[in-house]
Amino acid sequence: MKTLQLSAATVPTVRKINFSPVVLILAAILLVLIIPPAAYLVASSLYTTNFDGSFDQFTFQFFADLLRNPYFLRSLVHTAVYSLGSGCVGIVLGTVLAIIVERTNTPGRKYAFLGAVISLAIPHVLYTVAWLMILGKSGPFNQMLKAMFGASAPTFDVYSLPGMILIEGVGFVPLTFLMMSAVLRSTDAAFEEASMMSGAGPIATFWKITLRMGMPGVLALLLLSFIRAFESFEVPAIVGLAGNIEVLSTSIYQSSRATTPPNFGQAGAYSVCLLAFLACLLYFYGRLSRHAHRYQTITGKGYRPRVIDLGRGRYVSMLALVAILLLVIGLPLAIIVFVSFQPFFGSFSIASLSRWTLKNYATVIGPGFFRSTLVNTLVLGTITASLVVPFTALCAWLAVRRKPAAWVLDQLATAPLTFPSIVMGVAFLQVFVNLPFPFYGTLSSVIVASAVAYLPYGMRYAYAGVLQIHSDLEEASTASGAPQMQTFIKIVLPLLSASMISCWLFVFLLAVRAMSLPLLLVGPGSSLVAVSLFDLWQNGQVTELAAMGTVWVALMTCVSGCFYLVARRYRILTA
Repeated sequence: MKTLQLSAATVPTVRKINFSPVVLILAAILLVLIIPPAAYLVASSLYTTNFDGSFDQFTFQFFADLLRNPYFLRSLVHTAVYSLGSGCVGIVLGTVLAIIVERTNTPGRKYAFLGAVISLAIPHVLYTVAWLMILGKSGPFNQMLKAMFGASAPTFDVYSLPGMILIEGVGFVPLTFLMMSAVLRSTDAAFEEASMMSGAGPIATFWKITLRMGMPGVLALLLLSFIRAFESFEVPAIVGLAGNIEVLSTSIYQSSRATTPPNFGQAGAYSVCLLAFLACLLYFYGRLSRHAHRYQTITGKGYRPRVIDLGRGRYVSMLALVAILLLVIGLPLAIIVFVSFQPFFGSFSIASLSRWTLKNYATVIGPGFFRSTLVNTLVLGTITASLVVPFTALCAWLAVRRKPAAWVLDQLATAPLTFPSIVMGVAFLQVFVNLPFPFYGTLSSVIVASAVAYLPYGMRYAYAGVLQIHSDLEEASTASGAPQMQTFIKIVLPLLSASMISCWLFVFLLAVRAMSLPLLLVGPGSSLVAVSLFDLWQNGQVTELAAMGTVWVALMTCVSGCFYLVARRYRILTA
């Protein structure tokens, strides 16, 4: 009988994977924050709910009712038309603005970046209300149309699908401008110059050269705008519901908040459907981004950005620039400030100038509900940003430096991006209601949900910042005997300070202006500015809303200005 002998070379070796304890702890924290909301959201759509909030029987009835409901298909069609229309409006205006700023010598074009950043200070609910005042039956737009055409009734109905598309599309302009500016800035203008030297005009050059070279960015931006409109809530809730136009996000709100008792099963089914649609859209957005290298035009052979001399035409482009900035920022802010000095909201006339009063500001600034709301909102933004920024900085550093299994941190921290804000609110509502201790309705519950929702933004900022830091400094620290965390605190964090400050300000602005996420989570003692503005509009307190919005925008403009200066100082914005 022969014995089988194996040499050492034939014995398979098992690779030992060393998991960093820091990575395991961070991954555990992310799992605890992300998995329960997602699990409760799916469970609420598949189980009936008892009066105490616990789950009872497994069922597909909520999905079956959804598919049989004719209003579901109608709201889905409304959502698609609304998203595509507002995305097109935003891209057209944003692209025109980006071309003026990046490709021409228009006077004052650099102020467009400042205007886009200042727009971050305006809560979207306030922005929507401002446009309702402008386009409403007694607004200046309909009054102008009456005077021009001699009509006896309002010509334009803002509480319609075109009205929703117009308001949401104009609100997208700052975002599309910033993203299209980045696309044009990374495209070599020599091709456009060659086209114009060959006799092609500016319009032909744009259609045949600029648009084709930037096609991946344009398509990705169109899809991103479609996604944002698909999950948006403020315009559909304020404009659409008043005009009997429902989209998926307002259907979720109606099921979970506007009915008594709340139909969490139906809200969960709506949320799962919206989440599935959004996940598909994000998949296609990722594919577009991955194939963008096919359109690269910048090489090491003498690339430099160029601007086109428009001659006397630069004054025409300056008028277009001013018109877009007035449309996006000037008119909404002007109407809000005007109404804030009125004792009541009525038609716009010369007589209204004699009714100016400071009573609304006395109500807002004085002690009471409004002051506590301002404090709660500032606390929310400060704590949320302070939690997100250092946490994502550590996760990004471990992921970029290829620590064992650290890639999981990047995937987990980016996962909340697939959750629309209203769906995230429904998910955390289910979690907080089922906790064994009272947590729902507190400011802490809103902070936890906001921190999870804005993890992807902090991760992107920190990831980009760590990529710019060479690992030699960290290797020198490790060679000197410093442990991993000491290297991160004393070497990496100081080098990341610029990105972290910019990220902190950005997350702060996102947290304090959000409405759809905290709408389902706030309680009597945790009122926030954006939610309070929504409640004031529903209660008909328009002048108090305008005063509160004016005070808040003035305060947040200072924060936006700081973000602009930091971003410009460290060339996050090339303005």
